[in-house]
Amino acid sequence: PFFSRMALKSLLYKNCTSHFISCFMVFHGTTPQPCILFIDRSLKVCSRSVIFDPDGLTEPIIKVCLNHFNAWYVFKLRPTVIYIKESNVIAPYRNERGIMEITFQLDVWSKTEDVVQTLLQLHRASCLEKLGDQTAMVAANLQSRLARTSFDKNCFQNLAENPHMECAVEMVMPLVSNPGHVCVTNENLYFQPLNGYPEHVIQIKLHRVRRIYKRRHGLRPLGLEVFCTENDFCSDIYLKFYNPADRDDIYYYIATFLENHMTEHTAESYMLQWQRGHLSNYQYLLHLNNLADRSCNDLSQYPVFPWVIADYSSTQLDMTNAAIFRDLSKPVGALNKERLDRLLARYKGMPEPRFLYGSHYSSPGYVLFYLVRVAPEHMLCLQNGRYDNADRMFNSIRETWKNCLEGATDFKELIPEFYGSDCSFLENRLSLDLGKKQNGHLVGDVILPPWASDASDFLQKHKAALESQYVSEHLHEWIDLVFGYKQKGSEAVAAHNVFHPLTYEGSIDCDSIEDPDERIAMLTQILEFGQTPTQLFTSPHPQRITPRFHNITRSPSINSPVTSQTEDSSFEDLTEESRKLAWANMSNLTLISSHKIHKEKCTLDYSSLYFLILDSTLKMYSKELKEFQRSMSFSNMALSSCLMLADGKTVVCSSWDNNVYFYSIPFGRRHDTLMGHDDAVSEMCWSDDRLYTASWDSTVKVWQCASDGSSSHKRTQFELLAELEHDSGVNTIGLNPAGTLLVSGCKDGTITIWDTSSYEVLQQVPCHTGTIHHTAFSPDSRHVLSVGADSCMKVIDVQTGMMISNVNTEEEQRCFCWDGNSVLCGGQSGDLLLWDLLSSTVTKRIPAHSGAVTAMWMNDLCTTVITGGEDKQMILWKLLS
Repeated sequence: PFFSRMALKSLLYKNCTSHFISCFMVFHGTTPQPCILFIDRSLKVCSRSVIFDPDGLTEPIIKVCLNHFNAWYVFKLRPTVIYIKESNVIAPYRNERGIMEITFQLDVWSKTEDVVQTLLQLHRASCLEKLGDQTAMVAANLQSRLARTSFDKNCFQNLAENPHMECAVEMVMPLVSNPGHVCVTNENLYFQPLNGYPEHVIQIKLHRVRRIYKRRHGLRPLGLEVFCTENDFCSDIYLKFYNPADRDDIYYYIATFLENHMTEHTAESYMLQWQRGHLSNYQYLLHLNNLADRSCNDLSQYPVFPWVIADYSSTQLDMTNAAIFRDLSKPVGALNKERLDRLLARYKGMPEPRFLYGSHYSSPGYVLFYLVRVAPEHMLCLQNGRYDNADRMFNSIRETWKNCLEGATDFKELIPEFYGSDCSFLENRLSLDLGKKQNGHLVGDVILPPWASDASDFLQKHKAALESQYVSEHLHEWIDLVFGYKQKGSEAVAAHNVFHPLTYEGSIDCDSIEDPDERIAMLTQILEFGQTPTQLFTSPHPQRITPRFHNITRSPSINSPVTSQTEDSSFEDLTEESRKLAWANMSNLTLISSHKIHKEKCTLDYSSLYFLILDSTLKMYSKELKEFQRSMSFSNMALSSCLMLADGKTVVCSSWDNNVYFYSIPFGRRHDTLMGHDDAVSEMCWSDDRLYTASWDSTVKVWQCASDGSSSHKRTQFELLAELEHDSGVNTIGLNPAGTLLVSGCKDGTITIWDTSSYEVLQQVPCHTGTIHHTAFSPDSRHVLSVGADSCMKVIDVQTGMMISNVNTEEEQRCFCWDGNSVLCGGQSGDLLLWDLLSSTVTKRIPAHSGAVTAMWMNDLCTTVITGGEDKQMILWKLLS
């Protein structure tokens, strides 16, 4: 716990350079008649002070600065002696000056000479005039001690363990970095602190590790944080290395060790889960903070959460009223226009580098401002043994929000605790004496808004607000400011989101500063005045798919193969729930029948219940008779795709000979040919009497045609409406269910999304490194999935063009069907693979063809699947409940 005595020790023993030393201390008091006390204590030698810690809880912890010593074993000056936690009460430190004499005797196990030598060196450092020189000498002493020691391999849990590497590190805790040695073996990760605190050795079994993150510390790539659970807020250990190479070596060793049972999550994969409702807003923000180097072990980079409510005065909180919410598209500093105007006026007259806000939205001081009631010792350590002024303490939610809106230098956001379940940070359960305000009121529990009956009720409603419809629809705007493309650069300037340059990663290289005092000043400012999170997104973050967007009526897929009218009639009463249920049971897909489709080797490019394309031949297959009934040849070159027009009488086929052919089912003959392109026609789509044809001539053409197929003058009914230009051959196209959007995939790996009403490009994303085989919209039209020759499966957000999932499928995928979360793919190996996009894993592998699966069709009920492959087989699959 934050408020334990051991936690206090960890703060006092910052940058310790020696082990704990058991001793008896002879204490001569300051009274006129010397009072001699013999106290059993531990002696701790720190970088700039000596700590005497009694074994009992009644005696205070005593701290004396090293520059007050004038002899060893005895100090005899008029020093300032700091008394901490007297009578085991957490209170401001008591300072006492006077003539004192303390003598201590080390136990027989301690190395007296080593202790004295260390004290002499640190005493010399403390007497230097410049802070930079003091820091350099202390650091040299520490590195010398680390170099003269090593990890004790007697601590291995197993004699058969094989050590991989060992190096000097520091274990990072709030306000403290504890030096020691790390050792990683084939079984465990060990950390042995130089000073024996908090344990002689810390052991983490590698098979328990579930997440591991590279961290930046002080804006430098030196940190490594290890989690042994998926959901814990705090990690098991946070290590800071002295050079990035050592950090990366251990990271990749552990990551390689874990790759068989640990899924590496990216910001994009978490985004997809959040978008589709599989992660709450709270969980998603925690994951983003983790990925952006925010950690509860590092107060300078504590997780940051947004203010979401703007109403702290009403008696009732109506979450259906948008007016009660904060504008998430603006940083805190821009919420008050009058204050923003003053800041902008100062900004315009400021020399480069300019900034709007001199203070940050997250810093150690702000974190402890909120947590003072559960981490008072941290506040005392940060404030030199004192609490802040009572009127500046965290007294009231309403007043804190008001100050964030109106204060000249207060732009802070919130911390995760405001959306958790532990309300202790709002209550003065420790009965701390936090001072008296100018109005005479004592600082006690945090004053809550009128709409909260107690602290638990406040947290419950506050978290409900975070998960509300309004926040879900606008949270992406705040993410753009803190983690996304509005974090820096011209977009940040336009969004009034510019902070001091030292808060940004890469703004300064502290190692290149030669002046020690200047370097220390820079590091201090970086660590104490706030750090901007690592930028995770460089393009606009997509909006969450909230429940209201699920009520989209899905029309039959434009790409659906030709089906019988009997089956079409059943589509009218399909529900979204039935489709979800079908996809949830997709692993039960069962082979019903298979048919040989050609005497020679062929490539099947399209299949359906009734029509199949085999080279240059269109074949009609009877489901009832389970045999082929017709065979039509249109060209001496291969056909590429087919579809049925809305009249139900005409089948349209595209060919590699640049033409499109129209076949009349009632008359059993070809009745028209459209010579539409200068190269092979690769694929077609149909919607609202419009035919879309894609070609290797780098165009997609849009044709207006009549739906009545009875006319013998078909050619005159076609009108070219648009010609959509691309930079390379178009290999595949697809329409969204409403027919309002078109996606095209090219041979150069580029995905383009078009508006079918204006024929304008909405998004163009270089997606794959090779030819795109297939691409399709999700049922809700929010995402586009594509597979390509680079053996990757990628998801693009339609609204922003951001790539939100990139899955390496290991084998080339040629075709697929999907519901937005799950994907049924046809692989190069001939198997059908059921992918869970949210976890980027294969949940089921179904043996299917002996050659690559090149074609796949699924009915709208999601219960029938037909696949075709290079093995000359057509296979009919049924979903068994």
